[in-house]
Order: sequence, then structure tokens, then C-alpha cells
Amino acid sequence: MIEMDMNQYLGAFLDEAGDNLQRLDDLLLTLEKDTANIDVINEIFRSAHTLKGMSATMGFEKMAGLTHALEDRLDAARKGTHHLDDFDMNLMFSSLDAMQAMVDSIRGGESDAHVDVTALVASLRDMDSEAAAAKAKDAGAAPIKENASGSLSKQEKEWITEAKGQGRTVFRIQVNLSESCLLKAARAYMVVNRLEEMGDVIKTEPSIDALENEEFTVDFLLYLVTEQGEGDIKEAVLKISDITSVSMEELSAVDDAKQPAAPAPQPVQEKAPPAEAAKEKAPVREAPHPAAPPKPDVKKANQTVRVDIGRLDKLMNLVGELVIGRARIERLVQEARLREFDEPLSQLGRISGDIQELVTKLRMVPVSFTFDRFPRLIRDISKSLGKEVELVLEGQDTELDRTVIDEIGDPMVHLIRNSLDHGIETREDRRAAGKNEKGTLRISAYQEGSGVIIEVTDDGKGIDPEKVKKKAIERGLLDEEHAITISDEEAIQIVLLPGFSLAPAITDISGRGVGMDAVKTKVETLGGQLDLVSKVGQGTSVYVRLPLTLAIVLSLLIKVGEETYAISLENVEETILVKQENIKTVHGSPATLLRGEVLSLSDLADVLGTEVKGTHRDEYPVVVVKIGKNKIGFIVDELIGQQEIVIKSLGRFLSKIKGIAGATILGDGNVALILDVASLYTTKG
Repeated sequence: MIEMDMNQYLGAFLDEAGDNLQRLDDLLLTLEKDTANIDVINEIFRSAHTLKGMSATMGFEKMAGLTHALEDRLDAARKGTHHLDDFDMNLMFSSLDAMQAMVDSIRGGESDAHVDVTALVASLRDMDSEAAAAKAKDAGAAPIKENASGSLSKQEKEWITEAKGQGRTVFRIQVNLSESCLLKAARAYMVVNRLEEMGDVIKTEPSIDALENEEFTVDFLLYLVTEQGEGDIKEAVLKISDITSVSMEELSAVDDAKQPAAPAPQPVQEKAPPAEAAKEKAPVREAPHPAAPPKPDVKKANQTVRVDIGRLDKLMNLVGELVIGRARIERLVQEARLREFDEPLSQLGRISGDIQELVTKLRMVPVSFTFDRFPRLIRDISKSLGKEVELVLEGQDTELDRTVIDEIGDPMVHLIRNSLDHGIETREDRRAAGKNEKGTLRISAYQEGSGVIIEVTDDGKGIDPEKVKKKAIERGLLDEEHAITISDEEAIQIVLLPGFSLAPAITDISGRGVGMDAVKTKVETLGGQLDLVSKVGQGTSVYVRLPLTLAIVLSLLIKVGEETYAISLENVEETILVKQENIKTVHGSPATLLRGEVLSLSDLADVLGTEVKGTHRDEYPVVVVKIGKNKIGFIVDELIGQQEIVIKSLGRFLSKIKGIAGATILGDGNVALILDVASLYTTKG
């Protein structure tokens, strides 16, 4: 029965454990810069303490043991008996990695026992005898209070007297833990929680704060108002692990005439031991104390609810169906010219629009969800490369759809690895170039229009276009004649081609020629664009433009032959009409002048292989799209207009069709294909 109860809290535990591990990671990075910062050490200690209590409550003893060993080392550091050095920091980072592996194992349906941490625990506890002696002395420096009713306040005595008058029993209970108990705070919480199920705990000695911080030896007191019998209470408490004995004494009504007044204690539930975090979905029952005055309404501290992402996906799909249904109704009303439907349709449009906006915002999460893991990644890579790198993060509050956030993580790691390995130079090279020995990697996120741009910039050596051309010729990606004609900007874009790499040798960091191509492919799959700018000796910037959401987008509907297609407005610069006499031939391809610049043209019917009846026209509708720094005009047969569309997947067998990003259902019930202009440009090229 208990195991079943624990399982229902497993999701909450995994979420909380992930948050705590991320916080520990950030705090350790801060501590590494100043290992004597006692405030940071205390924060790390508290977070580790919380994680220990949570894992112990859930029965993950191996994780609890590792966090307890981590606490021991931190405890010695905050007491001044042990000075933290690089070995300590690496050891603690390794401990976090092991805990993350445990969480991943638990998430996969296994247990924490699959991760061997024996050597880590031994290393964490391998401190000098002075530290151990100081720790033992400190542990015994806080004896519990004398077991006497004199330690009760006037208000508490009044509660006891009132409870006795109502026929309830008041027990003073002393609980003794095993000397070898490693999880005293967790066991104390379990005792308090178990007794709360049997009555009202009106006081603990030491206080709840002291129990949480393990500021007691192996025993503590509780005052319980209950209707249960002594035998049942003892049996319930003794079932908890590491409890060696339970002593109980029934209290009678006490004389408070000589006892000075004292404020009423805070309810036990106001601050429970950290293990309670794993049970946030099942708050402890809080019954009113006997004869206690009614409590004023208190605003809840936590007004959030965790929702499974699958439910949000289903809700978004339903909103998509609502958008499609609304479009069909609007089309039917227009065809039937039913003016009396204008007002209710307008109201329906406002309501569905508000619902769509709300659901979209529900799925939005800040990019810090991905950015938070970069400091540790950069710390590890820079140390392995022997480089000094300062990370600057900007715009972590910028929000993106959760699906986009999940998908962009790995491409961002590729970009960071490339910047650290290829971009930022070694200390010696930077010193020779007159630069600061410490390189700078800046990762920024900001909203632009209806999309978000993530920028990764380093102040390294940049990309040499001449080296790129030479390597491209060696790999057969470029011939010598063409290499002479292309600009430096065009040459730099070659690094985005499959299999291209400037790395002299393959390393664990990069050099296999799959990094930048993988990033470009993933970004374009998400409906985004990637742009690369670099200057020799100054550094490189990669701009990743992403849509805010992948579900419902504003698009331009066009017609090619008898078929209707959709192009996301994210990619559309403008639409123009080009007269026949203004279409010229440049290097064998049609082009026209647009505000003094040459705009390459491409007949979309030819690119898509669509049969179109040959008709001569005086002017042609052209959709100007932007792919990276390049622009191209696609000649179409008709511009239908803008419309919100719901992106539908083509399924596993049709998803690899080049130039097609998906499909949508139009207001008339017909299916329109959504064009991927980036791959169409590649096809055209």
C-alpha cells in the first residue's frame, strides 16, 4: 500500500529532483569562482539537504546516501575545518552527474541502484580526523529540552486543558532514532506525518526548523492530541525505519497560573522537513487545534499546477480543429450571403482567437529552460580544452513553444562546441593576437516580429573564407573556377554543407563534419532559418530564427495550377507584381530589379513539377521569400490571401518529401500542402 502511494508521487519527485539538481549545478559554478563564499556553501547545503529528504522519503536510499556524503563535505567547509579546492569541486560536480544519472534511471522505470556511487561516497567522506572530530562535537552540542510541562507556553497549556475537557487524550511522545541513522530529518518528517494522521501535533521539541536542519541528536519530543490508544500510536511509529524506541506519557490538565503568556506556536505544517517537497500533490491534513481561535485567510504561496505536456498537445489539437471549423463556417456563410450571421461569427472569431492565444501561452516556456544547462557544459568543455571562457547569457526570459525548446537543445550544444573548439583560441594564441586571455561566448535570445532569434557569438579567430575554399576544393565540394567568383560571405556558408569540417583532426568535441549541417537541418525542420556571419580575427556569430509555435501559424495562400499551397509568413518578405518586360535573364536565370537590387526569379510550377496550362500573361504575381541572407522571388499563378492554418504532419512515409513541411485543411474542406521554402531554394539552386 505504501509503495503504491509513493508511486503516485514519482512524477512530482522527478520534477523537483531535476529542479534541485539544476540549482545545485548553478550554485557549484558560482562557488567555483570563490570557494570561501560561506553564503553559497550554505545554499548548496540546503539544496542538497532538500534533495536528500525527498529521495529518502521516496525510498531511493542510494541517492540519499550520496547527498548525505555531499552534505558532510560541505558541512566541514562551512565550519572552516576543510578548505575547498579544485579536487573538491570536480568531486562535487561528479556527484551531481551521478545523481542526474540516477534520476534518468528512475525516469526510465529502473531504480537508483543501477548507478555505482561507492567510490564517490568514499571520496566525499575522506576528510581528516580533525574535521570528523569537529563534526561529532558539533552534533552533540544541541541537547534536547528537558521533558517537562514547563516548556509549554500558556496557550499550549490551554489547548491541552480544552482537549481534555472534550474527552481527547494528550500524549507527550519521545521518539528515539538509531545511532546509525543517516536520514534523521526524513525520519522525523515521517513520524510527524504519521502522527498527524492520528490526531493533532501541537508542538515538537526541538522545533520543526531544528528537525529540518537535523539540529538534534537521536531523539525528539512531540505533543499529540488524539482519540487513538497508546498501543496503536506506538505500533504506527515503530513501523518507520530507524526508529528504535517510543516512550509515551499521558498529560493531565496543567496549571498555568504561574506560566507567563506566550504567543501561540506556528502550526507544524507551515514548514515541514524538505522531504515534503516530493509530496506536494498530497498536502498534510491540517486540523484546527482544540479551542484555537479561527485563523485568517492566508494567500497560498504556490498557485501553479503541473500539467502533462501530452494534455497540452491534445488541447492544442482541439483548438486547431476549432480554427478549421470556424474557417469552414465563415466560407459557407460568405457563399450563402447570410448577413445575419456576421455578428455571431465575429463573436465566435474573438472567442476562438482568445482561446488559441491562451493555449499558445500555456505551452510557452522561457529559453532559460535550455540555457540553464550551458554554464556547466561550457565549464567542462573549456577545462578539457585548456581554455578560459566567460559565458554571457542574455534574454533568458524570452519565451518559446515547449516543443521548440525541446528540439533546439541539441543544435545549441553543437554551436557551443564549435565555438569553444574552433572559434575561441588558446591563451597563448589570444595573447599573441593582443586579445584578453579569457575568451567570451555570448548567447542571446530576443523576440523579433512573430519569431525569436537566438544568437551565439564568440570573440575568437573567426572563419577564414580562403581556408574554407581550399578545403571545399579538396573535398570536391567546389571547383577552382567557381571558387574565384564567389564572395567571402558565400564561402563562409559552405561550412553548413554536409560533411564539411575545418578541424585538422577528429576529437571528442568536434571535427566529424556533422555539427553545422545537423544544426541547419534541425532548425529548418522547425520552420526556422540559420544565418552565419564571421570576420577573421574578430569572431563568429550564428543567428537562429525560430517560430514562436509550431501548431497554428499565419500563412500566405497561393495557387499554382489547380493546387493551393501555403507559405508561412515567417518566410515571406513581400508580394509583388512583375511585368513581363521587366523579367531579364542574368547568368542564364530569370531575374528582375527590385528597388535597385537584382532579384532572382523561379517559376514555382517548375520547381514543384506541377502541370500548368501555357498561357502568356502581361504580369506575374511573385512571392518574395528570404532564406538566410538570400532573397528569391517565386512566380505563382494567384495570390489568395492570408489565413491562419493548422499544421498537420504528413506521417512517417511522406514526411521526407523535399520542399513540403506539412499540410493543412482549408475552410472548404480541401487539403493544402505547406511549402518549405528553404529546401525549395536548395532545389532551385
